[in-house]
Amino acid sequence: MATYETTYAPGIFGRIGQTFASVAATLAAWNDTRMTRNALRQLTDRELDDIGLSRGDIEDIH
Repeated sequence: MATYETTYAPGIFGRIGQTFASVAATLAAWNDTRMTRNALRQLTDRELDDIGLSRGDIEDIH
């Protein structure tokens, strides 16, 4: 009986695709953080206090 190997070993194009996907995910995460910080900066101090944040906390958001 013959066996068939199903292990995937990406070639050069697979590695390029993985790298591109990783860069795209990193950029998407950075943009989400940027948009969140911008939205929080638009809130008043009272609104920030209502959600348990202060102006100094905004830059610490990752």
